[in-house]
Amino acid sequence: MADPWAALQDELDRSPPSVAWSVNVVDVASRQSLFDRNAAAVLPTASVGKVLLLVEAARQIAVGRLDPTLSLVRTDEDEVYDSGLWQFLAVDRLPVADLAVLVGAVSDNLATNVLLRTIGIQAVNRTAAGLGLADTRLNDRVRIERTVEHPRTLSSGSAAEWASFMATLATRSVINEEISVLVLSWLAAGVDLSMVAQPFGIDPLAHATGDRGLRLWHKTGADLGTRADTGILAGPRSTISYAAIARWDPQAQPDRVDSVLSGMRTIGRTVLDLVSSGQGAPGTLGDQAS
Repeated sequence: MADPWAALQDELDRSPPSVAWSVNVVDVASRQSLFDRNAAAVLPTASVGKVLLLVEAARQIAVGRLDPTLSLVRTDEDEVYDSGLWQFLAVDRLPVADLAVLVGAVSDNLATNVLLRTIGIQAVNRTAAGLGLADTRLNDRVRIERTVEHPRTLSSGSAAEWASFMATLATRSVINEEISVLVLSWLAAGVDLSMVAQPFGIDPLAHATGDRGLRLWHKTGADLGTRADTGILAGPRSTISYAAIARWDPQAQPDRVDSVLSGMRTIGRTVLDLVSSGQGAPGTLGDQAS
C-alpha cells in the first residue's frame, strides 16, 4: 500500500522556503499522531484563537456566571471590520449565545470584541493554561490597526497543541461534556471551507448536522502572512483531528497564498481519505454528535 502521507510530504516540501509550517494530524480514538511537520512550532494563528474565547464563554455559562440570553451592546470601542456579519446588521445588541454562534460560524470580529469585553481576556487565557495549553493563547481583541503598543498577533499557538485540543474536544472532554458539546455546537456551522476543508466537498452553508456522510467542526484564521485551520472531521470509518498553520513574510513576492492553500488542501484530501477508508480507528462522533 502506498504511503498515504507521501503526497502531503512532497507538497509541503515544494512550498517556498520562506513559508514556515506547523502541521499535526491525530487519530481521535487512539490519540496517535499520524503526521507531524514542525508540530511544536509556535506561529501566529489569527482567528483560530477565538476558539479559546468560546471555551471560556461555555465554561461561564455552564457554571452560571454568564447568562446565554443576556443582551450585549456593541460600542464604538468594539468597532472592527473584515470577517463577520454583525457589522452589516441593524441591531445594536445581541444575546451572548447568538454572539458565540457568530464567532463560531463566520469568525465575526465585532461579536468577538463584544464577547471578549464581557468575559475578559485574562479569564480566557487562565482557562487555556488550565487545559494544558502552554503556548496557545488569544493575545488581544481584534483591532482595525495593530501598532507597536499592541500584541503583535491576535493569537498564537502550535499545531501540536491545537490538534490535541481538538481531539479532546471530539471526545467531549474539554473541561466536561456540557462545555464541550456547547463549543462543538458553535463550531458546527463554520462557513470558511477555503483551507483544509476545501476537498471535503460539503455545503459551506448547510453542513452543521452533516453532509455527504461527514461531520466537520473547525475554525480558520487568516491574516497577512498567515493561514491557519484546525478542526475535527468525522466520517464513516474514523474521526481525525488536525491543525495546519502557515506563516510567511507578507511582503514576499510572489505572493505565497496560493502555494499555502495548495498545501492545506493536500492535508484535507489526506484527512478525507483517512475518515473514509478506515485507516484510522473507528470514529467517536459521527452522526450522533451535537
